[in-house]
Amino acid sequence: MKVEVVETALVAPREETPRRQLWLSNLDLAVPRTHTPLVYYYPAPVHGGGVAGEGSFAPGKLKAALAGALVPFYPMAGRLCLGADGRLQIDCNAKGALFVVARADHTGEEIFDDYAPSPEVRRAFVPAAPSGGWEACPMAMFQVTFLKCGGVVLGTGIHHVVMDGVGAFHFIQTWSGLARGLDAAEACGSPPFHDRTLLRARSPPRPAFDHHVYSPAFLSGRPRPFVTRIYSVSPKLLADLKSRCAPGVSAYCAVTAHLWRCVCAARGIARSSDTLLGVPANVRPRLRPPLPRSFFGNAVVRDLVVARAGDVLDSSLGLVAETIKKAVDGVDDAFARSVVDYLELELDKGVDSGGEAARERLVPGSDLWALSWLGMPMYDADFGSGAPRFVAPAQMFGVRTACMTSCANKDDGITVFFSIEPEYLECFEKVFYGE
Repeated sequence: MKVEVVETALVAPREETPRRQLWLSNLDLAVPRTHTPLVYYYPAPVHGGGVAGEGSFAPGKLKAALAGALVPFYPMAGRLCLGADGRLQIDCNAKGALFVVARADHTGEEIFDDYAPSPEVRRAFVPAAPSGGWEACPMAMFQVTFLKCGGVVLGTGIHHVVMDGVGAFHFIQTWSGLARGLDAAEACGSPPFHDRTLLRARSPPRPAFDHHVYSPAFLSGRPRPFVTRIYSVSPKLLADLKSRCAPGVSAYCAVTAHLWRCVCAARGIARSSDTLLGVPANVRPRLRPPLPRSFFGNAVVRDLVVARAGDVLDSSLGLVAETIKKAVDGVDDAFARSVVDYLELELDKGVDSGGEAARERLVPGSDLWALSWLGMPMYDADFGSGAPRFVAPAQMFGVRTACMTSCANKDDGITVFFSIEPEYLECFEKVFYGE
């Protein structure tokens, strides 16, 4: 996929921002040390796009709005560094975010009509981290690519240590709002809350639960070849899945239950063997007191659901969904504080799960990792010509990872991006749509 880069620049905040070193919580340090790559596709305007580079996606206009958005989101203009105690933190030095302008001799239809996240898509549309080591790497990297059809692809790569999905989409909302001409307060809404010490471990740390999902032993798998496919959960299929569950079971739990059963069947897991499901939970509203809704950082904890493969396959879908719901509901203040304390003890032992995973390219030993962006404002990214037609990962995060998103039109159901070993793909697809 040929893409020509025509401009590369660093964009700094347009106003003076706090110059300080930002302490990172244990939840920040537990995520993979990499940029999360996404693509936003904007088709050519119906009335005709004019000359590429003009209008809503004119590079100068985007850079000016980006400079404005980096004022409240100033950690994104910084760089990683080590504190005096050797702990990783963000040096808020206003060096800026990377901004790239490119052109591609492709149409949107050629890229997105049969889209699948892949390393090729990431290389084409999301900037690569520049050489020079992690200390010199921008926390945020953006690329606007003009297509020959008049459409635009916006690729984003934001370092996971800086924020989770909630924070990332809040930033995109702000940037796009400023590009449309909104004032800073209206574009940003609630300003990002930067005090991560609200997630500091207790002294002394006192974990009360088993958190094997964070242990180095859990990150024991080596990278395996996988393919990524997109599966549509139509309103009809979603209604059918939820009808087989108890009232109050979320779409996430119902779809995850279906996925888990399909993976167990496709991989032929021995019925007497344990099967592991990894689930995340946003703890902003679960802590006591709750974190601010605009808390800017990583506020997601992971839990592990363990069951016999035979039980997952033989039990009703509703019972499997209830098991998942119980695990997700169990992530409360006590559980989240226990996770933070557990990670503190691991750091004291010299174990750095996020860094280790990045260095060794380790992958979790789970049979399914089910991420959810459902309910997030991922399509609230109108830079002036309308919302994107399609938002997706540019590359998946590992084998047997599912990422659920809403469609651009929420009435169209749910999209599942799923990666699996190629030898299991045919069986998985038959079970997914045939059950």
